[in-house]
Amino acid sequence: MTAALPKPSPLIVIRSLIYFVVFYVVTALYLVLGSWLLIGPRPWAMKGLEVHGRTCVWLLRLICGTKLDVRGRENLPKSGCLVISKHQSAWDTFGLIALFRDPAIVLKDELKWIPFYGWFCVKFEHILVKREKASAALKSMIRDARQRISIGREVVIFPEGTRTVPGAPPDYKPGYVALYEALGVATVPLALNSGLFWPRRSLWRYPGTIVVEFLPALPPGLPRAEFRTRIETAIETASTRLIEEAARSPSPPPLALRATRTSAG
Repeated sequence: MTAALPKPSPLIVIRSLIYFVVFYVVTALYLVLGSWLLIGPRPWAMKGLEVHGRTCVWLLRLICGTKLDVRGRENLPKSGCLVISKHQSAWDTFGLIALFRDPAIVLKDELKWIPFYGWFCVKFEHILVKREKASAALKSMIRDARQRISIGREVVIFPEGTRTVPGAPPDYKPGYVALYEALGVATVPLALNSGLFWPRRSLWRYPGTIVVEFLPALPPGLPRAEFRTRIETAIETASTRLIEEAARSPSPPPLALRATRTSAG
């Protein structure tokens, strides 16, 4: 997984740089012009977040040719639930928003100090976790998650805690298991392949189709070991399948080809 990727074509470079500028201009405008939402009702602010996400997804398709395919929506409950999601790209932080009714995302607490962005994270009532205080952070996360579930929101957690390269060995942290045991609600695994088209630590945006797949929900009350095995197997198996699917496309992104070759090796 350490071999260098081939240089993108000039067209991909140009499109990516245009999108880079447009994305940050649009985001800055939403944050500044929408700053009045900080003193309005939370649902209004959440609607602004959703519109921003939809706008950036649409612009990605328009400028870079990167489409979105959402599968398994019927697996997402209409009531409060826990969503365990793969995390491969910065795309996940805005592209997933519009797929939920009212998501509360588990994020690191230090983000709240970022002007505008962090203030809105507090306004959205996301779940902010102080990772350096493990025991207290876990209790606080569970308390906040219970409150969000009680009003019908989806609690979304990235169990690996950071973006991972598509095809890399998984590294699931135990916090999501504690949430499952404490919340007692249906839990939905979420697989995706966003990192193939919006790679982490890269400016390049590749054409193709980002696939987000909601997998069948797991019921509450499963034994810890069984739950952990089933959730991780479901996410990793589906995510690998999505990588292989992208590698078979007419114009596969380079990370898909690298991941499949590494897997075959």
